[in-house]
Amino acid sequence: MGHEIPQTERLRLRAYTLADEAELFAVFADPHARTFYPEMADRAKVRAWIEWNLRNYEEFGFGLWALELKVESRFVGDCGLTYQDVEGRRELEIGYHVTERERGKGYATEAARACLEFGFTRTSCERICSIVRPPNTASCAVAARVHGARREFVRGGQPALLFYTTRRAWEEP
Repeated sequence: MGHEIPQTERLRLRAYTLADEAELFAVFADPHARTFYPEMADRAKVRAWIEWNLRNYEEFGFGLWALELKVESRFVGDCGLTYQDVEGRRELEIGYHVTERERGKGYATEAARACLEFGFTRTSCERICSIVRPPNTASCAVAARVHGARREFVRGGQPALLFYTTRRAWEEP
C-alpha cells in the first residue's frame, strides 16, 4: 500500500493486516468497550472489521489504521477515517478505539488530531466528524478536544452526538 499515513509524536499509524485480529479483539474485550460494540465479541466480526478497512485503503487511500506506540512498537488500538451515514448523507468520520490499559493517556486525541489534518489535506470534504453515543463519556471528551462543534442526532434509533469540524473552521488561524 503506497498511501501516506499520518504519524504523531508518540504513535505510529499503520495499515491493518489480518495478523492484527487477536490484538484488535482485545481492544473490544473489556466491559466498557463491549457496551458500545457488543458485536465485537465475535471473532468473525473483528476479522470483518479489518477486511472492511483493507477495502477502504484500496478504495479511498485511508481507513482505520492500527495504532502502535513508537517506542515499543506495541499495538494500542486504532484510529482513522471512514465514511459513515449521517442522516442520509455520507460524512467523513474520525474513529478511534484504544485498548483498556492504554486509555486516558491522550493517544486517541493525538491520533484523531493527526487524522483531522490528514482528512482536510487529502480530501475535499467540507466537514469531518466523530459520532459518539452520549454514555461514552471518555470518547465524548476526545471528540470535544478534536472538534469545535457538536449537535445531537439519532443514529440507528439511538441518541448520538455528532462532533464536527468544518473546513472553514479548520483553515481559520
